[in-house]
Amino acid sequence: MKISISYPPLESEKGVPLLSQNRQFQWFSSPTYIYPVVPAYAASLLQARGHEVIWDDGIAEEIRYTDWLERLRQRRPDMVAIESKTPVIKRHWDIVRQIREVCDWPVRAVLFGDHVTALPEESMQHSPVDFVVTGGDYDFVLADLADHLAGKGDLPKGVWYRENDRILSSGDPDLSHDFNALPMIDRELTQWRRYAYKNGNFKHTPGTYIMAGRDCWWGRCSFCSWTTLCPGRTYRTVAPERHVAEVAELVQKYGVREIFDDSGCFPKGQWLSSFCEGIIRQGLNRKVVLGCNMRVGALSPEEWRLLKRANFRFILIGLESLNQTTLDRLHKGIRVAQIEETIRDCKAAGLQPHITTMIGYPWETREEAMKTVAFAKEMFTKGLIDSLQATIVTPYPGTPLFDDARANGWLTTEDWDDYDMKQSVWKSPVSNADVLSFTQDLYRAAMSPAFIARKVVSIRTVDDLSFLMRAGRKVLSHIFDFKGGHGKSCHTDGKASG
Repeated sequence: MKISISYPPLESEKGVPLLSQNRQFQWFSSPTYIYPVVPAYAASLLQARGHEVIWDDGIAEEIRYTDWLERLRQRRPDMVAIESKTPVIKRHWDIVRQIREVCDWPVRAVLFGDHVTALPEESMQHSPVDFVVTGGDYDFVLADLADHLAGKGDLPKGVWYRENDRILSSGDPDLSHDFNALPMIDRELTQWRRYAYKNGNFKHTPGTYIMAGRDCWWGRCSFCSWTTLCPGRTYRTVAPERHVAEVAELVQKYGVREIFDDSGCFPKGQWLSSFCEGIIRQGLNRKVVLGCNMRVGALSPEEWRLLKRANFRFILIGLESLNQTTLDRLHKGIRVAQIEETIRDCKAAGLQPHITTMIGYPWETREEAMKTVAFAKEMFTKGLIDSLQATIVTPYPGTPLFDDARANGWLTTEDWDDYDMKQSVWKSPVSNADVLSFTQDLYRAAMSPAFIARKVVSIRTVDDLSFLMRAGRKVLSHIFDFKGGHGKSCHTDGKASG
């Protein structure tokens, strides 16, 4: 079969969609492209099984939608597989319909991702899509589905389909696959260079992404859309030796200079020790810079230092709020007191911590929200963090947070177009205007004179200078991203209940 793994261009005045492999969707005025590891595994596995694969990321390729659609028609794939998320699901329903209109052969349309995993039947009802693939192992499932359609196997679990005008399911998704059985990703097939430069995580380019585990060993945070795909109880990793081998291949074959591991949380304990020691033993720590996601309170000072010896640099730490009640309601499993301690240990080891924060919880007062903003400013002033990501809290379908919102009557809309972080979608003591303003304030914290002065003094190389300039442009663009005015409606006033 000929299979196209596609990201159709989504043209909008809101900006460029940050869609691929993203846990929280946003429109960015300054393009950022994340290399989608799991779809890349799908492409590589499909090719290894003898299928013809087209890697078709029209977003990263920056082509017009009409050109993309015409090119798809000319390529005549047997299957088009599209990753979707809540804020663009309605656009993808329209695109599936347009594919049907322009294609005069029996092409099958497939949707996969966290939104359709949460609400698979919805997409079957609202679009002529042929299959919906659910669960986080959609690389295996897409390959098994292609084999099935080619007459080489049974329909895999986790697939919704049509039969005699009925919508049916093949059962719950299988989340027990062995990732060591996957082929190494074919980076040329998946056009890795398109994602190697326009990404704020990379100080040294070209950079790329890998994933040691799927997805997070904690896997209980109530806001995270990927708990829908891979709950914590299903967390699995590749062998540390395989992961070292992948890093070696990226360095030696492709000339990659920085690698970010996008597992929801990087493995800890013996796995982490084995991986870092393997990187050091092979001398890869002298050839490539590494980064990863890590939880508050997860590592000891010795483990942070081990990461530094393995040449880790960028460490993304999710703190989300400085209010214990919020952390408890999000099922974060951490204490406020651990947050600064973790950041200090990370920084003391010589690493560069990046924190993620969210604003606009329906139970937080204005004063409580300001605590998070004040903490971020303090961390920048003290030189304990190097960057941050600020987002508006958005409850995605399938998450416990969305269920809580429905149960408490917090939601102001279930128009999925509004779930794009351009405005709040629920009642809150904090107005929509304040939510946008506080989010901008978090980014402005990075513009403090003391912080900028430290960064300028720390410049030693051309990479340092170019990274500082790119980071400055990104911060300014993010301030613009949250200026408001793009949403169809402004959800203000109202008090949180429950």
